Amino acid sequence: MTTDTTPHTEDVLTDAGAARITWHHAPGRARLVLAASHGAGGGIEARDLAALAAVLPAHGVTVALVEQPWRVAGRKVAPAPKTLDTGWRGVWPALAEPGLPVISGGRSAGARVACRTAADLGARAVLALSFPLHPPGKPEKSRAEELLGAGVPTLVVQGGNDPFGKPAEFPEGDHELVEVARADHGFAVPGRADLTQEEALRVITDAVVRWTAALG
Repeated sequence: MTTDTTPHTEDVLTDAGAARITWHHAPGRARLVLAASHGAGGGIEARDLAALAAVLPAHGVTVALVEQPWRVAGRKVAPAPKTLDTGWRGVWPALAEPGLPVISGGRSAGARVACRTAADLGARAVLALSFPLHPPGKPEKSRAEELLGAGVPTLVVQGGNDPFGKPAEFPEGDHELVEVARADHGFAVPGRADLTQEEALRVITDAVVRWTAALG
C-alpha cells in the first residue's frame, strides 16, 4: 500500500541508453500500472499523458510516464523503431517491479512500440493514444499490422481529425476505439469545436478509467 503519492523519477539503464520513469502512484492499494511513453516529436508533458497521470491514480491505477533514452539524452530526433523497442524492453522490469499487472501504453510512436512488444513482455493490455495508422497523406503505408498484432486487449483513443489516421480508417479487429471529436494528433481541438479542450481531455480520461476498471 502506498501512502506517499508525490510524483518521483527513476532512471533506468537500458541497452539503448538511460531511460527515465516518472511515477504517479495511486493512493492506497493500486490495481494496475499504466506505463505510457511519448511520441517522436514530444515528451511526457503531452496533454493526454499529463491528464491520465492526474486522473487515473484516484481510480487505483499507478501511472508511470516513460521518457525514452533519446529524450533523456537531449536528442531532437527519435531513433529507429528497433531502438525504441530496445529502450522499452529495457525499462519493463522496473515497470513490473511493483508486482502489478502492467498496461503497455503510449502516444503516437510510443503506441506503436507498445503494440509491437506487448505480447512478448506479458503486458496485461495496450493503450494506444493517437496511433499513427499511416504517415499523413499516405494511407497506403498502413501500420495496421502492428495494432492488430498486439495480442492483448487494446484500447485506441483517436482524434477525429488526426492526419495520421482518422477513426473511420481503422480496420476492424480485436480492439476498442474511442473517438475524440474534432481533435488532431495531439488531441487539440479548434476553438470553434462543439467541445472545449478540457472536455476533449475528459473524453480520454473517462474512456481509460472505464476500460481499466473492466480489466480488473
